[in-house]
Amino acid sequence: MTEEIRTKGKRTREDILQAAYELFIANGYHGTSMRQIAERAGIALGGIYNHFTGKEQIFKEVIIRFHPIKELVPLMEQAEGETVAESMRAIAHIIQGELSKRREYLNLLFVEIVEFQAAHLSAIFKEVVPVGLRFAEGLFRRRGQLRGGNVPLMMFAFLVLMFGYFFAQSFVEERVRLPLLRLDLDRLVDIYLYGILADRPEKG
Repeated sequence: MTEEIRTKGKRTREDILQAAYELFIANGYHGTSMRQIAERAGIALGGIYNHFTGKEQIFKEVIIRFHPIKELVPLMEQAEGETVAESMRAIAHIIQGELSKRREYLNLLFVEIVEFQAAHLSAIFKEVVPVGLRFAEGLFRRRGQLRGGNVPLMMFAFLVLMFGYFFAQSFVEERVRLPLLRLDLDRLVDIYLYGILADRPEKG
């Protein structure tokens, strides 16, 4: 196989994924057919099967291909701050800004969870966790002191907090207008960093 053929095949595969992403966003998973994907990608229907076994495989690849982590990491690396605390606050705002631009991707995650019972999450984690982990280890090791050494768990907790904040802000705060639900991102990061207890209990 020549380099030109490999390059063309890679480009066709990318066109299919881009077309599928747009259609899944517009029509949903079940509302999108393989024929529609082929037409949007500008190839014959049979040509799709040279690259993918079916629509579910395409969906799985779309979820991985368009995950925001690869775009987020370079932005997070530019976050200003001399300490972990300052950097984490800046990173939190970067994440929220990027998530607000990618609401449609989060809709696809709901499809993954509801329609597929998160069947592809392990594959997604294998792709995105190492990228985030390398960044987190670099940040935590370079700046500040840590209470413990479990960087993967700390990273996971932070990402859960960030996604939870985004959903709460998007779907709760603007609909339930109560003073208790005024969400402060910087305060939330401080709670993550310093905890909620005034004093740590002694180990018995």
